Amino acid sequence: MSVLVLILAVSAACCLGFGFVLQQNAAQRAPLSDFLSPRLLLDLVKVPRWLGGLGLMIVGMVLGAIALGRGEISLVEPLLATNLLFALALSRRQTRQPLGRQGWCGLVLLAGGVTAFILGGGPRAGSAVTDPLRHWLIIGIVVGLALLLTTFAKRSRLSWGPVLLAVAAGLLYGVQDALTRVSGQRFSAGGWTGLLTGWQPYGLLVIGILGLILVQSAFETAPLRMSLPALTAAEPLAGIACGVGFLGDRLRTDVGALTWEAAGLAAIVTGIVLLGLHPAMPCGPAVRTEQRHLQRR
Repeated sequence: MSVLVLILAVSAACCLGFGFVLQQNAAQRAPLSDFLSPRLLLDLVKVPRWLGGLGLMIVGMVLGAIALGRGEISLVEPLLATNLLFALALSRRQTRQPLGRQGWCGLVLLAGGVTAFILGGGPRAGSAVTDPLRHWLIIGIVVGLALLLTTFAKRSRLSWGPVLLAVAAGLLYGVQDALTRVSGQRFSAGGWTGLLTGWQPYGLLVIGILGLILVQSAFETAPLRMSLPALTAAEPLAGIACGVGFLGDRLRTDVGALTWEAAGLAAIVTGIVLLGLHPAMPCGPAVRTEQRHLQRR
């Protein structure tokens, strides 16, 4: 593993984690009528705290994009998932809650899972798939699943609607990471002409805006402990699927390696859930989800 890629990915995770907390602090006060509407972004852009969180998220995405340009997506994505550690650190400072057994358990599982996946899988670069059908098929499946989850979340009167939105946003962000890497490769090969003549940068922009609306809607209607774990768990899974599916990333496939990879991913998801449910994570106004349900009736 390149030390530079490690530093870039962890720095990106730090900016993302801090940015998500600041965004949720502002989004939970947005009008409920803005739910799943571009108006939500227009209202939030007037809030300095949200702008600060957005700025940190953009810096994190830029650092993540540089890391993706220098390392395999199957290596960078698990490292980006550690953004929850930084989100918990900021939330803990705000709520003054001790880390406790749950926090330490989640921290060890997340860090250990990332280590096990990287060491067991040994992500390495390979030849990218040139068949556009393969690209469209994998991206279409992931984006289609995200849209399906969004539909269920919009129609659902259950409290896990925001969780579905966060999963959908995480899936889109995973595709966004893959398109970021492809766009960087096109720019390196052909400059601005090579970049702008492909569909990837435009798809990247559309998916980025859709993902932002989904995640802010999830932040608006539920506590951070409900939305951020789902978002953080879904993004690396989608990114790894794209990396292995058409970007040419290779993982070891012997029985021992697959066992470590599966155990590592399971530990990452479990650690994310434990950290996301930690009391230090802001609860937000509990009444907002109930208000959302009443409005749908």
